[in-house]
Amino acid sequence: MSEKCREYIVVVGDKQIFLTPDVLEIVHRYIHRPMSLEELARSLGLDGWEEAYEFIKRIPAWIMWMPVSLWRLRLEKEGCLEFFESARSQGEQ
Repeated sequence: MSEKCREYIVVVGDKQIFLTPDVLEIVHRYIHRPMSLEELARSLGLDGWEEAYEFIKRIPAWIMWMPVSLWRLRLEKEGCLEFFESARSQGEQ
């Protein structure tokens, strides 16, 4: 994995959250609609509101506010999208 792709991983507790377009869509729902930290934690597979709070604190603001379509293009250009998708599919097996 390239060093650039490592910047797009947020570590919360013992979990690594890849900032995929799907995760960014969840973050956008949290920002723009009434959603509690408990709901955010459930959506991201975290253990509680504390981990959701840590995640929100650690995600870079410039990524948080980027449109999902632009984020997807950026990840594709840098070769990170394929890495994140392959890591996710290996985790599901």
